[in-house]
Amino acid sequence: MIVYDLECDQSHRFEGWFGSADDFEKQLERKLLSCPMCNSGNVVRRPSAAYVNTGAAERPPRESSRSSSVSVPQQYANVSPEMVAKVIEHIVKNTEDVGAKFPEEARKIHYNEAPERHIRGTASAKDVESLRDEGIEVVSLPLPPHLTAKTH
Repeated sequence: MIVYDLECDQSHRFEGWFGSADDFEKQLERKLLSCPMCNSGNVVRRPSAAYVNTGAAERPPRESSRSSSVSVPQQYANVSPEMVAKVIEHIVKNTEDVGAKFPEEARKIHYNEAPERHIRGTASAKDVESLRDEGIEVVSLPLPPHLTAKTH
């Protein structure tokens, strides 16, 4: 599963989830992609960087639940919690966890001061805004508690 940042000709930004890069290209060629806000079919891919926000400091108190299974928040339309969990596990498996040094490391990579690689970590909302102001694309995803202690 690949998540791309997309933008239409009306400057609406949104995410697209694809089975592969080839799936994205085929859908783009066949004009199957459209903006969910204005329905424009003129869609382009925008640069993005892998980022998983554990939200440890900002996580609201959990509501009690009768189920003991880990729940993933429903934040994406037409995507099941199981699919989101699979994407997150894939990201955890294929990225380097730089922890709280995420903003610093993202800048080093962006400014070619460190080798380019896929990273994840934690950042405050202020840090994320600052990174975006510098043109550094970051994506915020929920990280289930059972993956927070997972290291490589």
